[in-house]
Amino acid sequence: MAGPSPHHEVPGFAGRAAARPRADSLEHMSRVDPAQADGLFDEPGREPAQPPAAASSSASTSSAGPAAGGVPAAQQPLAVRMRPHGLDEVVGQEHLLGPGTPIRQLVDRDVPMSLVLWGPPGTGKTTLAYVVAGVTRRRFVEISAVSDGVKRVRAEIDLARRELGMTGRQTVLFVDEVHRFNKAQQDALLPAVENRWVSFIGATTENPFFSVISPLLSRSLLLTLEPLGEDHLREVIARALADERGLGGRVELTPEATDHLIRLAGGDARRTLTYLEAAALVVPDGRAIDVEVLEKAVDRAAVRYDREGDQHYDVVSAFIKSIRGSDVDAALHYLARMLEAGEDPRFIARRLIVHASEDIGMADPTALQTATAAAHAVEFVGLPEARINLAQAVIHLSLAPKSNAVITAIDQAIGDVRKGLVGQVPPHLRDAHYKGAAKIGHGEGYRYAHDFPGGVVRQQYAPDAVADRRYYRPTRHGAEARFSEVLDRIRAVLRGHRDGGRTT
Repeated sequence: MAGPSPHHEVPGFAGRAAARPRADSLEHMSRVDPAQADGLFDEPGREPAQPPAAASSSASTSSAGPAAGGVPAAQQPLAVRMRPHGLDEVVGQEHLLGPGTPIRQLVDRDVPMSLVLWGPPGTGKTTLAYVVAGVTRRRFVEISAVSDGVKRVRAEIDLARRELGMTGRQTVLFVDEVHRFNKAQQDALLPAVENRWVSFIGATTENPFFSVISPLLSRSLLLTLEPLGEDHLREVIARALADERGLGGRVELTPEATDHLIRLAGGDARRTLTYLEAAALVVPDGRAIDVEVLEKAVDRAAVRYDREGDQHYDVVSAFIKSIRGSDVDAALHYLARMLEAGEDPRFIARRLIVHASEDIGMADPTALQTATAAAHAVEFVGLPEARINLAQAVIHLSLAPKSNAVITAIDQAIGDVRKGLVGQVPPHLRDAHYKGAAKIGHGEGYRYAHDFPGGVVRQQYAPDAVADRRYYRPTRHGAEARFSEVLDRIRAVLRGHRDGGRTT
């Protein structure tokens, strides 16, 4: 999984927002800069962290003066300028922000509450923590589990206790990437959460049932955030274009460029606004931002691809046929083309699962396992990392021996059923467990397979109407060759003759 982004996220739009709340709505905010790393991985030019006491004494400024961090508002990135001032401005996560929801209770009633926010990057985890602190005017402390340890946690908890005791003011203690804390570090949070010295909010992209200790999880309310959809991103773009905090109507965006921008963003609103701002800086006067301008601004060509039109069906058709034809290079090309065009990776994974049985089947039974594992990886990891899992599945399926015997078998069986070739279940196979079944002959004459050598015994299993039908006809490709030989022997025993089971 990729490390934390060094860039600011959009509060209210993206999940790992690093932008600060409004300085005029938060007093004495404790800001935490990442501490300088030790060893080979030091980042050049990074300032050391300020001590908690010094960091918490920063003076608030008016909205007309310098913004948080000392950067004038006009010079802040578009993503920072468009941060929300309240929950009503937050885009997405409607299931968490409606009337009566826990976050609304936390804000409206100013109730101390601990939360664990679980969701993929760019879904609004950090945003919600900042907005909650800003709206309730609580002291806000952000701790990064990547760079801070137990000493930092305990120092901030001590400050929060003193603040609560002297002024009654609550503190929001936000721990980003909380899953990166080890057990001892998470244990250090328990007294503050248990006694409500702080309102703890933890953000994680990992499954908290595996990455957060049970005592901390049981004392917190778990909220699951959903990825931002296209409609959410369109709202983000429209707001940035029109709002005076953003571009103030000074530029326009063509519909085609909007679609391309959404594809490039990959569900990340901070990235959406960053790309939009870059395009606004290079667009010629009097010209709308079109696809050409956007391509130049972000240095990525637009993939001509309509997710609901001919390109969608043509590309996915070529993708599957390339795998079927064992052309791994062509298959990877079409995979890359779909991913770059913003195709839903879950759709790609579903097609791979189908293909694993339709065109490979028993020639390589592990192909279905690989395709299914790739689909799980898409859900668990998400893009961009899941592109690797999808590529592995594509390579496996492309190079696997091919057989369509599975789909042929089930389609022939379904065809016979639709023709009315069903018949009665043979009496010796019918349910004989209930009282009185034996009196009507159910189960009579049934031969228990495990009582015979090899676990196979001559016996009729299919109804009379299809007793002689042979649906599965294995090929001699890959592992299916072995199943072909086994099937010949099994059919010979079941039907009582040596050659009746041949499938060639």
